Order: sequence, then C-alpha cells, then structure tokens
Amino acid sequence: MEKALKFVLLMGIVSLFGDVVYEGARSVIGAYLATFGISALMLGIVIGFGELLSYGFRIFAGYLADKTRRYWAFTFLGYLLIFSIPLVAFFDSYLVIFSLIILERLGKALRSPARDTLLSFATAKMGRGIGFGIHEALDKLVQLSDH
Repeated sequence: MEKALKFVLLMGIVSLFGDVVYEGARSVIGAYLATFGISALMLGIVIGFGELLSYGFRIFAGYLADKTRRYWAFTFLGYLLIFSIPLVAFFDSYLVIFSLIILERLGKALRSPARDTLLSFATAKMGRGIGFGIHEALDKLVQLSDH
C-alpha cells in the first residue's frame, strides 16, 4: 500500500504542476492575444473548440490506450503536450498560438483516461475512493488558491 500511496501522491503533484502551467496561462492568454488584435469572441471560439476536442477525443484516447495497453506512453505524451502552453510566448502568429492551445487540450484528452487507468491499478489495494480523492485534492489545489 505504501507504493500505491507514493504513486497517487506523485501523480497528484504532477497534475498539480500541470494545472499551474495551464491555469496560469489561461488567466493571461486573453490579454496576451489582445496585443495581436484578437477579439474575445475569437478567443472564446478557439478555447471552446479546444475543450470540445478535449472531451470528445477522450473516448478514442481511452479506447486506444486500453487496446494497446500503453497507458504510460499516453500519460507521458499527454503531460508532455502541456509544454505547448509556454511555447505560446515564442510565437507571434495567432494561428500558431491557437494551434498550441488546442494541442494542449488534445494532450489532456490523451493523458486523462490513461492516467486514471494507472491510478485505478495503483489504488486497488488502498481503496479507489481514497486514492482518487487524494489525487483530486492535490489536483484542485490550484483552483483553491484562486479564491
């Protein structure tokens, strides 16, 4: 059980830091894109489309991760795509920036089902409710700090 708890804590911390990057960028992306003359409507459409893809693609990503049993690969690739958000600062083309925003959301679609599967394996002995609760509590610390 000790290994399972360490794994849950580690995954929670990784999710926490991922959210720090993503939520931090989300709070300034509108102001940053306004410097390019991007309207709030256009930004809302792009972010909404990214969210739609994120939630819609999860069923396929989960299926592929389960079919191939490559949970770690999907999880790592999904977390790696978080780095597309800091890359926004290096581009002045709003089309590239929009692509990076959407790419990060696709990363979330890749990582979420695979990560949750890994967590379900790890929490089998310690209790899935406790394991997922700990992970979710760590994951939500960023949102609590906003209030």
